[in-house]
Amino acid sequence: MIEKSPPSQSIELLQDEVRRLRRAVDELSILNDLARVIGASTNGEEIMQTIIRRSLRAVNADQGVITLVEDDEQSMRTLIRTRVSSADAPEYHLHQALLGWMHLNKRPLVVDAPQDDPRFRGVRWDEGVRTVLCVPLIVKSELRGVLTVYNKKDGQSFTPDDQRLLAIISAQSAQVIENARLIEEEKLYITMQQEVGLAAKIQQDLLPHKNISVPGYDISARTIPAQSVGGDYYDFIPTADGMLAVCLGDVSGKGLPASLLMANLQATLRGQTLVSQRPSECLYRSNKLLFRSTSPEKFATLFYGVLDPVHHTMNYSNAGHDWPFHIAADGTFKRLTTGGLMLGLLEECRFDDEQISFASGDLLVIQSDGITEAMNRHQEEFGGDLLRGLLLANRHLSASDIIDLVICEVRKHAGASVQSDDITIMAVKRTA
Repeated sequence: MIEKSPPSQSIELLQDEVRRLRRAVDELSILNDLARVIGASTNGEEIMQTIIRRSLRAVNADQGVITLVEDDEQSMRTLIRTRVSSADAPEYHLHQALLGWMHLNKRPLVVDAPQDDPRFRGVRWDEGVRTVLCVPLIVKSELRGVLTVYNKKDGQSFTPDDQRLLAIISAQSAQVIENARLIEEEKLYITMQQEVGLAAKIQQDLLPHKNISVPGYDISARTIPAQSVGGDYYDFIPTADGMLAVCLGDVSGKGLPASLLMANLQATLRGQTLVSQRPSECLYRSNKLLFRSTSPEKFATLFYGVLDPVHHTMNYSNAGHDWPFHIAADGTFKRLTTGGLMLGLLEECRFDDEQISFASGDLLVIQSDGITEAMNRHQEEFGGDLLRGLLLANRHLSASDIIDLVICEVRKHAGASVQSDDITIMAVKRTA
């Protein structure tokens, strides 16, 4: 004889099954709604707001937070915080200890009594936090974020069903959030590239648009930045009495910071050239201005000379710059070393002058250390000796041909090695 269950027990079992099925339908509805909404958007903030709202509804919680994190091998750094609250409660903060726990365990976490939980001794919780449920956002086995909800509305603890559902939501959402984050990063990168491109154009506009024309002289210059913008600088500054100031400088660093300092240096030198044509005096004042307007770790090397095309002389001063080559038509040469320290190191710094003469066929080549220090794959520098030999053997060429030849040989020496520093070179040759 088969024993039958009491009617009351059967009804209870049936009611439990109905509740389970109803919850399953609700969960499927929430997940389907969530998938539809987040699949139609690429806006990271909008996606996270949607996920939090659906999560609060799913587990009947007061407040939720998504924190995207990045592992820098030493600490977890919060990248984005998005918060939605269903009440006027204060904003709760995800404690670093929870992030650390999630980073180590990568599984759902329920904290029923935060103040008394032995796993988080010493953690100071926000006032009003009664219970917490955290689930990880995992992408390719790596923690990319944490979804956290606070305070179940009925005053009860979060249930295993709540954990399971929130874990499903996080698993469904993690890759979508990661994709949205990558899209936002790509947009930011594109904007930055556009700004760098604009900076490069501005920098090119600051340089002389064409080689200067001086009767009896062949003058040319060229710069090749290691990045889109650089810290090398050259200029031709005609004076009211027919002389020509020539300068070539190299500011510390590379990229945008160096380009900003380069623009500052150019403006300073142009202003000082109008005040004094004596190189040592010009560098003295420029150094003082540069020291006062830059941070202590910033400095610049500079060769500054004033060419007199009538008397065929040049007064120069070298502020710690790579020594230029003054090569006579007969092959004798001299390195131009007279001057002083780099600009910007000390506020009070004196510089010395020296005068050189230009006979017919004499050549002056001013280069940045991006040429002499260019390295090949064996970590061998191009070096001053190789540059000297190249200039001596080809001193009969025009200024622009000498520059092209030097740059070609530097690139040949470097081979496949990436250009590590800005390359700038100027040639001044007396033709008659």
